[in-house]
Amino acid sequence: MAVHPPIVVHRISPSGGRRVTVRDQIMGLAHSDLQLLEFLRRAGLPDADALLDDPTWTEWVGDRPHEYEPLEITP
Repeated sequence: MAVHPPIVVHRISPSGGRRVTVRDQIMGLAHSDLQLLEFLRRAGLPDADALLDDPTWTEWVGDRPHEYEPLEITP
């Protein structure tokens, strides 16, 4: 059984932002690292900035880490 990190930053939504879950609890939709850190603070992780790039703590799903805006599709 695979063990997932406690923090998951999901794919960028079509309108922008990324859903954030901590220990399978939805914390909200983050549009920046600052908002993400606020969600983590509310989850009891006040010094979480070092955890964002630690794969044992944070999984960034489907898109590049620290990006929150959807890609522009050109015709």
